[in-house]
Amino acid sequence: MAFADNLPVSESLGVFVGVAGFDWLADGQAEPIKAVVVAIAAGVAIMAARHWRKSRRKN
Repeated sequence: MAFADNLPVSESLGVFVGVAGFDWLADGQAEPIKAVVVAIAAGVAIMAARHWRKSRRKN
């Protein structure tokens, strides 16, 4: 399986839209930098969880 198959692009994009949308609704303006940071952190956490689950399944 290629590395790109494990990247959670759609999940990260969903987190970005969700955080930006919530900021826009709550404060009246979106903070894209904060949304990008949260989306990247969520993507890394999802990728790490997938890697951990895959390694546990093999054993």
